[in-house]
Amino acid sequence: MKIVFLEDTMQDIQWFRYHYQSVFPEGSAKARAHLKAIQKTLTVNPYAGQPSDAREDVRELSVPRTPFTLIYRVTPSQIEILRLWDARQGTGY
Repeated sequence: MKIVFLEDTMQDIQWFRYHYQSVFPEGSAKARAHLKAIQKTLTVNPYAGQPSDAREDVRELSVPRTPFTLIYRVTPSQIEILRLWDARQGTGY
């Protein structure tokens, strides 16, 4: 199944990149690898994440060994990434 990052996620992706380039550069390569691995997991198993408490049609999947979580929904034709949420910001995505 195809993964699509919605336009609203662009700021989240920029923060992810900034965090790992400026704040924690020694973790950058591993964080990117974990994010790519999660995307591969989702393409073969779209329901791998946990159902969200915030919204009924949304699922959450933590990016291993990072503070980030993919917030997404599954449609008949694609997986829509709604947020790449920095969990240190709380749960109010």
